[in-house]
Amino acid sequence: MNQIVDKQQLLDAPTEEYMNEAQLDFFKTLLTDLKRKTMLHIEEMKVQLSDPPEINDDVDRAQYEEDSRIGLRIMDRERKLIRKIDKSLKRISDGDFGYCKETGEPIGIPRLLIRPISEYCADVKQVNEGKERHFQRERK
Repeated sequence: MNQIVDKQQLLDAPTEEYMNEAQLDFFKTLLTDLKRKTMLHIEEMKVQLSDPPEINDDVDRAQYEEDSRIGLRIMDRERKLIRKIDKSLKRISDGDFGYCKETGEPIGIPRLLIRPISEYCADVKQVNEGKERHFQRERK
């Protein structure tokens, strides 16, 4: 079998070859690269936040504090992303990557290319998000 080297070949692959070794290798590389870039970004942000500039103007200080707050929120989201990437890499090694955790149906190459950490097929995810919105409205 030929090694899948790009996204178009992945999209053009026959459905009976879904999550074959070459596809799993592609996603493993994609996820590993995403994890590396995310960790690098977190480290860059830590360095940036650990060395605050000398600020004498109240407006500049307020802007810096707001930027720092946003930076901390981004770092928190990226830490959560790393955990999801690790879960996806484990699913690759366990052999269930690319399949919906709820239905067992294929998630689909297009969805995985957009969001390689997907654990649910689009239909299940849509239902779950609808339930979340409903629950949030009830709590208000």
